[in-house]
Amino acid sequence: MTMCERQNTLVFIFDQRSPRITAYQIHEWLYEQLRLQEDEIRMIQVDGPRRRVYIKFVTSEKMQTVLRSTAGQLEFQHETGEISIVHVDIAGMGLRKIRIANLPPEVSDKTLRDIMSKCVDVKDITEEQWSQKYRYPVSNGIRIVELQLKQHISLHMLIVGQRVLFTYDGQPIMHQCYECNEAGHQYGECPHRRTAPPSATITH
Repeated sequence: MTMCERQNTLVFIFDQRSPRITAYQIHEWLYEQLRLQEDEIRMIQVDGPRRRVYIKFVTSEKMQTVLRSTAGQLEFQHETGEISIVHVDIAGMGLRKIRIANLPPEVSDKTLRDIMSKCVDVKDITEEQWSQKYRYPVSNGIRIVELQLKQHISLHMLIVGQRVLFTYDGQPIMHQCYECNEAGHQYGECPHRRTAPPSATITH
């Protein structure tokens, strides 16, 4: 069976427990929240049973602009005054460009590709450069990995003993610990963190 991948499409995910919302209310809400113009969108598709709304944009650039402006989340106020949190994400995983920070240049692109290819389909790896406005327009240490994303990946990962940071458009906003890589808490609250013993008091 051939899978059809949505393109230039954002999905707005409503709480399953939220009251019923009409198509008219959705259209008005989208205009009030995003001020979208008719020539910027190609489709608004409502999936009532799953409480989802899909918007297909004319260009990828507009889709990315809207995604950044929402920071992945909006609010919908019902006629009763009740507020529902609406999560915004790119529909389907598809082809993404992942920015990888904190990876030493001594780790070759081949090594990075071999490691990441175990769980994702890597298409290309390039180096991000400082722009010409800087004195040294050389590599800034960020690798750009173009890959076919099938599920969201962790914010942090160990690669050849180095903890690196992954960022990409549509990445879920979550707290993920830099110490243990688990979601739901940050480094200072990590239950697995080994704290250093108290310093000895120096007396004179």
